[in-house]
Amino acid sequence: MIRLLVGILVFVINVLYRDRPYPRFYVLETVARVPYFAYLSVLHLYETVGLWRKADWLKVHFAESWNELHHLLIMEDLGGNDRWIDRFLAQHAALLYYWIVVGLYLVTPKSAYHFMELVEGHAYDTYDKFLTENEADLKAQPAPQVAINYYRDGDLYMFDEFQTAVVAESRRPAVDNLYDVFVNIRDDEAEHVKTMVACQAADTTTMKSPHAPAFAASNAEVAFAPGEQRAVTE
Repeated sequence: MIRLLVGILVFVINVLYRDRPYPRFYVLETVARVPYFAYLSVLHLYETVGLWRKADWLKVHFAESWNELHHLLIMEDLGGNDRWIDRFLAQHAALLYYWIVVGLYLVTPKSAYHFMELVEGHAYDTYDKFLTENEADLKAQPAPQVAINYYRDGDLYMFDEFQTAVVAESRRPAVDNLYDVFVNIRDDEAEHVKTMVACQAADTTTMKSPHAPAFAASNAEVAFAPGEQRAVTE
């Protein structure tokens, strides 16, 4: 089922946007954000009714959605959303996939994370192929200001937060031209894949906020009975 859902999304994007890369990336990034919204929605619901409290997971998933937002802003800056039909398709596909992932996450969180692992893996392959085929042209174009602000000149806390496989502040990529921007986006997708794999691990404490202090590791996942009051240190 998971591969079927991803396959449908990939097939539609590949067929409709074969020769239009920026609209294709716009649609892909619009849809790629919504599973993280779905995870956040369900985690907030569980915390509200007193089942789970996963503060680190909320931080990381929000940072992932923040990263995808900036991918989307870059595609918009490049004209990916100029046509109303592309906006219509992207937004309605995103709405559909949001509810699919909400339902999936409620039933089997590991399957919901595996879904996003496959989506991000496809995104990595797509950007990697695009870089190979358009290297010279991309290197001749300037980086959009939104990319410069996100990857270099802005507050990089959120940029570090979604990368659970690397030490915070250790990745500071170049952003000198459009080629660098797409390299960064491609590499972001690889980091998302690693985080999604960590979320599927049997030991759920594997996935923690990169900024979490060592002494707070035990608070990465706190289970408590309905109605019980507990202090959260994060």
